[in-house]
Amino acid sequence: MSDLQVQILMGSGSDADVMANTVRTLRELGITSDMTVASAHRSPDRVRRVMKQALERGVKVFVVGAGAAAHLAGVVAAHTVLPVIGVPIDSSPLGGFDALLATVQMPPGVPVATVAVGKAGATNAAVLAAQILAVGDAAIASRLDDYRRGLAEKVERAAAELEQP
Repeated sequence: MSDLQVQILMGSGSDADVMANTVRTLRELGITSDMTVASAHRSPDRVRRVMKQALERGVKVFVVGAGAAAHLAGVVAAHTVLPVIGVPIDSSPLGGFDALLATVQMPPGVPVATVAVGKAGATNAAVLAAQILAVGDAAIASRLDDYRRGLAEKVERAAAELEQP
């Protein structure tokens, strides 16, 4: 068992630019993660293998990014009772709407917490994973408080700059 807290999967290597926001935000919050590529359609055995290894390492949350048909998060959710957060990725002519629907429209009993399409969603997936972990970890909760304070301070600085004569 290791200290892996969040396993990040993405359906294609081309999703790495978006999912890097999840890694960056988790790192900022002091949360350990691993990221890899595993396709629900092209490499289903790899998906199962990655999940098994992550569970053996003590993972607590899965964050899954995929575009187009975007079945990866649902496949992961079908194979675990741990929280799964889906990040729809804009990688098709439908602008991510197809990925959003494929990720959010899960059958009763197999939920995928779904965030916004793209980079904002990837960041929010990290924050949501941290919030889930913070339920049992006061240190993570404290880092989340600091993170939110930092966001508020950025707004205050931007407002002060704009309002200067």
